[in-house]
Amino acid sequence: MLKIEGLSGGYDHRLIVRNVSFEVGKGEMLGILGPNGSGKSTLLKLISGILPRESGEVFIDGKSLTSYSSKELAKKMAVLPQLHSHAFSHTVRDTVSLGRYPHQSGWFSSWSKEDEAAVVEAMKLTAMEKYEHQLLDLLSGGEQQRVFVAQALAQQAPILLLDEPTNHLDIAHQKQLLDTIKTQAIEKGITIVSVFHDINLASIYCDRLLLMDHGEIKAIGAPHEVVTKNQIETVYEARVSTNPHPERPKPQITILPDVNEKKDDKRITAENFQVTGDLVIFQAETQLKTWSSAVINAGSGWYKNFVNRRVDANYACDNVHEEMLAYLANNGFSEADTVGMMTAVNTKDAIIKEYDTPFGSIVIMVTAGVGNAVDVSRAHEVEMLPAIGTINTWIIVNGELSDEAFIQSVITATEAKTKALSFEQVKDPRTGTIATGTSTDSVLVAATQRGMSIPYAGPITEIGKKIGQGVYECTVEAIQIYKKAKGWV
Repeated sequence: MLKIEGLSGGYDHRLIVRNVSFEVGKGEMLGILGPNGSGKSTLLKLISGILPRESGEVFIDGKSLTSYSSKELAKKMAVLPQLHSHAFSHTVRDTVSLGRYPHQSGWFSSWSKEDEAAVVEAMKLTAMEKYEHQLLDLLSGGEQQRVFVAQALAQQAPILLLDEPTNHLDIAHQKQLLDTIKTQAIEKGITIVSVFHDINLASIYCDRLLLMDHGEIKAIGAPHEVVTKNQIETVYEARVSTNPHPERPKPQITILPDVNEKKDDKRITAENFQVTGDLVIFQAETQLKTWSSAVINAGSGWYKNFVNRRVDANYACDNVHEEMLAYLANNGFSEADTVGMMTAVNTKDAIIKEYDTPFGSIVIMVTAGVGNAVDVSRAHEVEMLPAIGTINTWIIVNGELSDEAFIQSVITATEAKTKALSFEQVKDPRTGTIATGTSTDSVLVAATQRGMSIPYAGPITEIGKKIGQGVYECTVEAIQIYKKAKGWV
């Protein structure tokens, strides 16, 4: 549909864009990225013909851009330039209607049902129909931006060139607009080329990305091929991290500041824990980086309150998450700052121990009840009834864990817990075999992210050795207390 070959150009014979080549197919959305001054907008102007090229060619449906008359080209290509501060004193409807100019035989002398339908649909798609009779210069910058997007959509050209279409828009309207544009590409086969400043938005919505650097193509490909830590840091000269989007296989970047904030270097010890018959509470003075399988705030995040709540063994609730949130709120804990777990055992029997290591120290907390022990390798053989276990394990690290070390900590802790169950000869009552855990075990790893960097936490590392030792010892002791309380020994 759109083919660019060796395109170069700029201003006053000074090349801004150099030897750019790529193709965009029907129904494809290509995002153009790059820092200020990298040539993004200039490239879009060269493609549209607004700016004369020094060399190279632009082909639309196999024909050179120069072979089209202005009106023919407008039927093939719609252009949304960057929004400027001035706006004309036209109504929204009149402004959107200008998008139908290429389809007129005279200046609105042949307004048709198709023209009317295109304008109405474009205003609806951009949520501007309620402003239909409003003067453009009385609208906010974001509203004006949506009007000009509507104008481009009303043009109904098979190619759409957009220069920062989400400029001036809040996040709700950014999403709405890009959802609309992407849907047009999918349902109507429109070819879209758009300049973005927001790398994350471009990654989510675009099929491919083109990364510009000093007027040349640095990279082009699928978002995961372009939005890499090394490429983004090199081109933008800024520290970033890359992480997957939570719902799509698209990368997202996070800016890493170089500002040295004042940090609390106070070491976390067992004395930071409060234990009652209903709760184990650990409250840090600042947020810790956390990975957990908790009821509240599972996954990764930064939190300062950690709650292990005792519930009755027959606890049943239609919405455990909402009930737990209400419980935490009633006890003065904010959802934004708190990780919440549940256990069926008496929390006063929690085992909490400190372990020193060459990098610093760790604190282990375990509550263990094994009445619903399970052999995971045989679980598929029997019908499991809903039941609360549990063995809850916390590992608090005075140090800086890498992402890999967080996951390895969980693996190491799980292996140590399983060894403790084996040592205590805890069996799955349904299969009669040694249990590997209970029906609802949970684990948490939290780190201060201060002090020595810890890249790995497997069983042969210094931290892994202490996690293994600590979780094993604490779990064995907790199980022994549980057995004694139940009269099993």
